[in-house]
Amino acid sequence: MNIDLTDTTSSQINSALVKARRATGMPAVGMVLTLVIVTDEGNHYDALKAAAEASKEHPSRILVVIRRPGRTPRNRHTARLDAEVRVGSESDTGETVLLRLHGELAGHAESVVLPLLLPDAPVVVWWPEDAPEVPSEDLLGVLAQRRITDAAATEDPVASLGLRARTYAPGDTDLAWTRVTGWRSVLAAALDQRHSTIRSAVVEGEAYNPSTELLAMWLADRLKVPVERSVSPGPGITAVRLHTADGTVCLDRPDGALAKLEVPGQPERHVALKRRTTAELVAEELRRLDPDEAYHHAVSYGTDRLGAPGSAAEEEPAPSAKAAPAKKAAAKKTSAARKTAARKVVTRKVTKSK
Repeated sequence: MNIDLTDTTSSQINSALVKARRATGMPAVGMVLTLVIVTDEGNHYDALKAAAEASKEHPSRILVVIRRPGRTPRNRHTARLDAEVRVGSESDTGETVLLRLHGELAGHAESVVLPLLLPDAPVVVWWPEDAPEVPSEDLLGVLAQRRITDAAATEDPVASLGLRARTYAPGDTDLAWTRVTGWRSVLAAALDQRHSTIRSAVVEGEAYNPSTELLAMWLADRLKVPVERSVSPGPGITAVRLHTADGTVCLDRPDGALAKLEVPGQPERHVALKRRTTAELVAEELRRLDPDEAYHHAVSYGTDRLGAPGSAAEEEPAPSAKAAPAKKAAAKKTSAARKTAARKVVTRKVTKSK
């Protein structure tokens, strides 16, 4: 059922929701959360489509906030709220309300959203494109237990990661981090199968790809080893190589779909590591609403601490602590022997001249 409301209020929208729910025979108690999407007119269709797919796994009330402040002095100060209510087949398993905020009302979206939140249910706010600098201090972000951003949708994704690190608050997350879940799972499973000392790592991926940066920072933070960030044609993350005392653990995905896992002493295996859709990413984030400490530690590590190409020890393993003194002693003996031989040669020359 679809109901269009022009120049309306939050109270009238709630009444329309009740009316539509009764007409379709759909109860409100089946919904588990409220998902607020903050976007613009040009991007709301794709975001709403992804949210509707995610709502099949997490039945929710979806509120799409579309700000339209106005472009002319005449309508810039005219506050008006237009809404479109979709219940039943129009919104899959939940309820959807498109909120178009005109004029001055565009700067006070929280006053419109607050009366429409499901009572006693978690709130998640998602910014598919332009997120505020500090999501936890945004007037809509304050209402949420979970705040989702996407660094990949910004003009400078790597700089966005730095901003997310500086402004992090419990409940913040980013879809760039969600995209590396599969890589983290496969790498962790590979290391569990074979325990070996890890000396360095290399992460390959597209330039300006925030997921590649986050995966490299996560490895550096968890393994406490030098990690090199290498650029490849893509798509997305293409390979991870962990250099261990027993050889190289390599997870290679050149085509963005099927990855090849190589572990020393084990046969080569293929792993399904397909690049996921936005709907799948959002659905994963809605599964847990508690603070993501792993994301916090990874994004806070800093891209400036990653090694440049060629800085990580790739070919020759680093000498162990016990071998270092022995090598130094051998070098000293060699140097002393060379000096003694040189003195003998000089003495012979002087004797001959006499």
